[in-house]
Amino acid sequence: MSYLTGERVTLREYRMEDIPAIRKWANDNEITDTLSEVFSFPHTYENTESFVRSMVEGKTDTKGFIISEKETLDYIGQIDLFKFDWRNRCATIGIVIGRKELLGQGYGREALRLIQEFAFKTLNLHRLELQVMDFNERGYRCYASCGFKEEGRQRQRIFYKGQYRDMITMSILSHEYN
Repeated sequence: MSYLTGERVTLREYRMEDIPAIRKWANDNEITDTLSEVFSFPHTYENTESFVRSMVEGKTDTKGFIISEKETLDYIGQIDLFKFDWRNRCATIGIVIGRKELLGQGYGREALRLIQEFAFKTLNLHRLELQVMDFNERGYRCYASCGFKEEGRQRQRIFYKGQYRDMITMSILSHEYN
């Protein structure tokens, strides 16, 4: 498959050479704070290498892309599709911008729009969904600006900094994207 290219980013394949860039954020609480509980514990080099190797070798049900700079293909972050439900044409999205200096500059929004086009027009999916913690305001605004709608909350699902917080489920349907 060819790359998915936008104005500033290209979604490309995972490469073993991406490991150092991923290692820069994998244990950085400033980045991982709003990600899944998988990042509650330190990630070893071996954890990262194993994940990247599984992506490179296609030994996982997750289908993902590296978010890279359009011209250089240098690592910016990752965007993955997982929990595929082919019968009902649904998938879940996970995204991270791993370079702190690029947070809040629209790279995630552009990557989301590229993956939406791919999911709806190439894979013929009907629904994309994601989860966002209620305190992740930047993420919530990004998802909403890409057409995701809030459809539910798991009340007090996340224990964060001494208090229970909500987990929000958001989705977009193919006809809403079009």
